[in-house]
Amino acid sequence: MTTTEESTTTTVTYASEPTPRLDWAALAPDVFKAMIRLDAAAGRGLDPVLRELVKIRASQLNHCAFCLDMHTKDALAAGESVERIVQLSAWEESRHFYTERELAALELTEAVTVLTDGFVPDEVYERAAAHFEEAELAQLIAAISVINAWNRFGVTCRRTPGHYQPGQHL
Repeated sequence: MTTTEESTTTTVTYASEPTPRLDWAALAPDVFKAMIRLDAAAGRGLDPVLRELVKIRASQLNHCAFCLDMHTKDALAAGESVERIVQLSAWEESRHFYTERELAALELTEAVTVLTDGFVPDEVYERAAAHFEEAELAQLIAAISVINAWNRFGVTCRRTPGHYQPGQHL
C-alpha cells in the first residue's frame, strides 16, 4: 500500500509497507498466549510510564519498528510527553529529562539488551539496585527481558508498524 499526502505545493509519496513474513501469533498461538501472560506478569508492580520508557528504549536498540509504534503510542496514552519520548534515543545526553531512577532503568535496559557488549556491568546493576527494591528490580529485569523477546518476534516476522491503537490487543 502506498500512502500519498498532498499539500498546496508538493505531493509526497511514501514507500510501500513491508510485507509481513509470518503470522507467528496465529501459527504458534500457545506461545503467543504465553507471551501475553508473561508480559502481564513482568509488568506487575512497575510504574506504567517507566515500563513504557524501557520498552521504547529496548525497541530502539533492537530496531523493532512495530514495538516502537506500539509503545510510543501507549506511552503517550499513559501521559508521557512527546519531548521525553523523542529524547529517549539520546538519553545519555538528555539526562535532565529523566529522574535518577529512570536513568538507572534505562542504563540497565541497554546493558541487558545489548549483551554483545559483554555481561551486565556490576556498576550498572548496582545503580539500578540502589533505585529499586529487590522485588521491583526482579520485575524490571523481567520486563526488559520480555520486551527483548517481543522485539525478536517483531523483527524476525517483520510485523508492520503504523496500525496499532492504544488499548488494542496485539
